[in-house]
Parts: sequence; C-alpha cells; structure tokens
Amino acid sequence: MEERILEEQGEGFRMTNGLQAAERVINLVRENGDLAQHGDGCPSEVIARAEAEMALTFPPSYRRLIEEFGTWGVPPVEFPGVYQTPARGEQLLGSSAYTLEDRAHLSLPHHFLVVMHDDVLGVLVLDTSRPDQDGEYPVFAWNPGVLEGGVMERIADSFGEFALNECRQNLS
Repeated sequence: MEERILEEQGEGFRMTNGLQAAERVINLVRENGDLAQHGDGCPSEVIARAEAEMALTFPPSYRRLIEEFGTWGVPPVEFPGVYQTPARGEQLLGSSAYTLEDRAHLSLPHHFLVVMHDDVLGVLVLDTSRPDQDGEYPVFAWNPGVLEGGVMERIADSFGEFALNECRQNLS
C-alpha cells in the first residue's frame, strides 16, 4: 500500500504516504505553536543509539518526526519520540525506553516498537516484522493482558498516518 491518506488538494483529494504525512505533522505542529509543544529535535547519533539498544530500526516517518522534534505533543496526545533530559543525563527516554521496559515487564514481543502508552488504546506499537515497500510499519494497539502474546487492533498503516490523524483530531 504505497498510498495511504487522503489529503485535501483544491476541489479533490490525493493520497499520501507515511513520510508525506510526517511532513504534514511537522507543519501542523509548527503552525499551531499555541496548542502544540515540541522538543528541539534528536541528533542522528542518538537515534542510532536508540535503534541499537532496541535492536530495531525506526521507519522513515517516525525517524523524520524524531529528527525534527525529539518529542512532541498535541494535547491531550503526547508523542514520546526519543529524547534526553539534563536530570537523566545520557539515558534515552521515550520510545526506546518504553520498548525495553515493556519487553521486561509486559513480555512485549521483540519485533514490536512502542510508540506510545495510551489510556484508551493501551500500548501502541509498530510491528517491525511487517514493513511495506516504503519501509513503514503498521501501527497496532497491543493489549498485553491477554494470553498468547496479546491482542492487537490495527490502527494505521504507518506512523505518519497515525500521527497526522491524531494531530488533526486534536487541532480541529
């Protein structure tokens, strides 16, 4: 599925992929600075370290957003991304920390990358075992409280699509 999201364009609609959706998220966050918050971005060496610690690779749309913001939010939704704080020093926070913690405490399968903990949807993960032709992974709501590895509900075809939908909902 190369094309995913309907984007308004003049009188009609066109489809967009995960990376294009991520660029739209960046624009929305920057255009709505009174409502949205974001960090200063995440250097490539920190992203590489997060990937190495998880033994997983970020898809293009998620990587782009992490590079741009590190972490960001469009209340009430917070996107943890990857970031560091002075109080925690070199410790990586956000998705990589959630992924490692959930592996240890919730038996998260190793091919899942945690992108968010949500009060309604539970643990939102990217299934890295299912890349599409663009290198994007589908987004699932994973419920760890179920035997046989948890129950999953597909939320979006890419992180970019998921983030764009969340941002639009909360900025409208």
